[in-house]
Amino acid sequence: MTPKDMMVADANSEAMGIPRTSLMENAGSCLARRIINNRNPCKVAIFSGNGGNGGDGFVAARYLINHGFEVEVFLLSEPSLIKSSETRLNWNVLEKMSNGTSPLSLNIIRDSSYLHETDAEVVVDAILGTGVSGNLREPVSTAVDIINQSEGFTVAVDVPTGVDPGSGMVADNAVRADVTVTFHKVKVGLNIASVEYIGNLEICDIGIPKEAELFTGPGDLLRLPNRDKKSHKGQNGKVLVIGGSKEYSGAPALAALASLGAGADISVVACPRELSQVIRSYSPDLIVHSLSDYFMNPKDTDEIVKFSENFDSVVLGCGIGREEETSLAVNDLVVEIEKPMVIDADALKMVGPGVLPRRIYETVITPHAGEFREFSGIGAPQDLQDKIKVVKEVSRESEATVLLKGAVDIIARNDKLKLNSTGNPGMTVGGTGDCLAGLTGALLAQGRDAFEAAFLGAYINGLAGDLACEEYGYNFKATDVLNFIPRVYPF
Repeated sequence: MTPKDMMVADANSEAMGIPRTSLMENAGSCLARRIINNRNPCKVAIFSGNGGNGGDGFVAARYLINHGFEVEVFLLSEPSLIKSSETRLNWNVLEKMSNGTSPLSLNIIRDSSYLHETDAEVVVDAILGTGVSGNLREPVSTAVDIINQSEGFTVAVDVPTGVDPGSGMVADNAVRADVTVTFHKVKVGLNIASVEYIGNLEICDIGIPKEAELFTGPGDLLRLPNRDKKSHKGQNGKVLVIGGSKEYSGAPALAALASLGAGADISVVACPRELSQVIRSYSPDLIVHSLSDYFMNPKDTDEIVKFSENFDSVVLGCGIGREEETSLAVNDLVVEIEKPMVIDADALKMVGPGVLPRRIYETVITPHAGEFREFSGIGAPQDLQDKIKVVKEVSRESEATVLLKGAVDIIARNDKLKLNSTGNPGMTVGGTGDCLAGLTGALLAQGRDAFEAAFLGAYINGLAGDLACEEYGYNFKATDVLNFIPRVYPF
């Protein structure tokens, strides 16, 4: 998993009721057991940073002392700069222990001049872990040199300091560990980095439930990047919504407004000419591009394909209708538009899975059970595990990310799987699916890959619906969901 995946799993575990202090306790005790089970009591030097990695080292120190080890801790920071409450709590415990009879010494390293060589038989690197980025600064760089020059057996916590946990690269210097004890799952960089830095790799289960990764949760919002303070108009995504017909003018408007609520800078509705004024009247925020007649037809495809070149993503199908000529236009657009695309609603009933593999760019389809049946020819089973198998199969055949809406949303891209349980029965009201399509289109436009855009879209849309339900009960409208989308975002 990536470092971001690990941050998400931690946060989602906490949301499930597992405190971060418990995860840190499990990590530190596991680290200590690795040493206790392989060494007789001896002197251990623990070099700790001021983040979570350092906290794991503080916990390990406590267990080691209880098993007869002598421990020397080097905190490469002022205690007042400790970043997390969990790390601070465990540092405070060590401070109290150091005033007693425990064989423990604490060294606060304000700069590299406070560091000295160690004669410890075991040296623990709990400095940066997954927090590394770029060249090492002082006093970390000097601490890494001391660790590498020591004759002790070196244990790295999670990731050796200096090794990029995402790429496995070493910018300038890194700990050369004899063993790396990583938590929960292997970080991607560890599979790439040279064995001279990683040593033997051991995985420690710290009690993160699989549901913290399988189900979306508040931790997944950490995947959303902060907006660049220097960004200019259009840099945060431009979405083209293609839809609307004489029966349905609200659907494309909802999709476009949802994409704006999700942070897209520009959202344009391309619709039949006879609807353009109606859609404009819904909101001054909507930009409308008029096409021909009362419904989409092949006469529009060349114009739309050319127009789509100015956008970062496309949402196709909201309220588009079921005219025979519209079906021809939809199939042409699916193949010819070279942008990431969300396909929703009636468009799903017109295009089969055999057409989608011809697309060059990523695709998300967002069917409910009926649309899924018409798209794939397969009914979705009632049993969740059977339903997951079917959704994965359709994803593989269509080469698209499938977001099957339901009481539990199923999001699959080949063998990748996410489930989402946000949302409520009030979201059966018409239009909430259009909000989801527009929201997902915005996430695509902002650079999320199709799978991530789909499961984030499901989570955010469902949570906005839950906020609407808290306000109005089940009797809310899709426009109410729209108003809550921005409130879900953490920034």
